Formats: sequence, C-alpha cells, structure tokens
Amino acid sequence: MQIRNWLPFLGMPLMLLFVQIVAIILVMPMQAVGLVAFEDPESVANPLIFIGLLLVFTVILLILIRLGGRRIIAVFIGFALFMTFVYIFGALFSFTHGATAATAAAALIGAGAATALLYLYPEWYVIDTLGVLISAGIASIFGISLAILPVLVLLVLLAVYDAISVYRTKHMITLAEGVLETRAPIMVVVPKRTDYSFRKEGLQIAEGEERGAFVMGMGDLIMPSILVVSSHVFVDAPPAIWGLSAPTLGAMIGSLAGFAVLLYFVNRGNPQAGLPPLNGGAIAGFLIGAALAGSFGWLSL
Repeated sequence: MQIRNWLPFLGMPLMLLFVQIVAIILVMPMQAVGLVAFEDPESVANPLIFIGLLLVFTVILLILIRLGGRRIIAVFIGFALFMTFVYIFGALFSFTHGATAATAAAALIGAGAATALLYLYPEWYVIDTLGVLISAGIASIFGISLAILPVLVLLVLLAVYDAISVYRTKHMITLAEGVLETRAPIMVVVPKRTDYSFRKEGLQIAEGEERGAFVMGMGDLIMPSILVVSSHVFVDAPPAIWGLSAPTLGAMIGSLAGFAVLLYFVNRGNPQAGLPPLNGGAIAGFLIGAALAGSFGWLSL
C-alpha cells in the first residue's frame, strides 16, 4: 500500500490524541463549575448505572428504528448535542469570566450556533472539529466523575458489550446504520479522497460496500479518554512530561497503540468493535505507567 493510502488512517488517531489533550484542558473549567455525572466518584456502582442506562437507551433506539421513528431519533440527538455544547461553553465562559447571566447567555448562543452549524453545513471537517470538542467535553465530565477503579470496571464492561453487540448479536451495526441514516453528526469522518464531501455523498456502512470515508463513532474517542482524564485527576503521581504523569501518558500511548491494532482490522473493510483494542490498550498503558511511577494508591477502596 502506498504512503498516501495510509494518510487517512493517521487522521483518526490524531483526533483521539486531540480529544485527550482538550479533555485534560477542560478539567479545570469543569471542576470549577462542579460539572460531575456522579456524586461519589469512588463508587463501583457508577459503571453499572452507566451500563444500565446505555442498555435502556439502546433498546429505545432500536425500537424507534424498527418503527421508523428516525425523525424522533434525530431530534433527540440534536437536543443532546445542544446540551453538551451548553455544558462545555458554560464551563469555559464561567471559568474565564465568572458565572453571570451574560456568560449563561453566551453559552446558550454558542451552543445554538455550534449545533446549527453541524446540521446546516455538515461537511466532514465541521463534523470532525466539533466532534472532537464534544468528545473531549464528555470525556472530561466523566473523567472527573469517576475514580480509577470505577473507570477500569466501566471500560472492561463496555469492551465486552461492544464485542458482543458487533460480532454476535450485531445489533450495534443495525443501530449504527439506523442512526447514520438520520445523518445525525455523532461520528467523526476521515475522507479517503481529497474531493470527498460528506454533505453530497454521505456514508455507506453496509458490510462489503466501499465507502468514500472512514467513520468512527464518538464513543470510541470518548471511552479510552475517560481513563486518561481520570488518571490525571485521581492518581497521585509526579509529572513526567508536559505536566502529565506516567499513568496518564501510559493511558494515552496505550490507547493509540490499541488504535493501531483497530486500524489493522478496519483496513479489511468490515465493521469492527472499537472498544476492545482501544480500552484494552488504554488500560494496559495506564497499568504500565502506574508501575513505572510506583503509584498504586488508587487500588485502595
């Protein structure tokens, strides 16, 4: 394979790296405004609640797809994207200018503009730029809300669920096809050609069909990044490079290594479960980094 044919593959791990860096940057604003998903970050019940909500949400989406309720799905996803932008911009504006009515209004205006841009001009570079911001914001919120042990439990459970839903029950493929038919911008897109336009061509994800671009769900960017943020917040380890500790750097490097494994199989053209290699790589990298730093205080309950 020629080098230029590999260039699209470089875009996806770069986006994962950008998500992790931005998520770490967002930690201070998120903490300053108290944006947390769970009250007790140490509770191992948190990942079970997360998985339970995920299963309920998946069932609802599958029912709507079966009943032809794609418009309802599109409206719900649009609202969820808008609220995510509200949280991100609200945290940023409140952190830099204080929590005032003006900053709240600015957050709503910014969220509305970003959501409108996604739907009115859904070109791949718009989707990717805002998708990185959305993924980073969600990863940051859950990363500061879950300590290391709950995150590890969550990532293992999600990896197993992803593998089962893609390779065995295959309902994740059905879900992806149904959601993408709504053209909801909840993925990142890496073109295979310089003249590719998501607005004009869209995507084809059916097994065995050639696509004009590679596509990856935001969940594959978010989940390993949660461990990166959590290790940055909850692990007591000295900074190694650029203010990041060895466990955090290990999680980042491990997730990128897992991405390399994933891309090897993606290149074969069939749908792949992304979370097993991504989460597995992040966990392995984190454990190696923790061992190098001698940081095992997170093991105590």
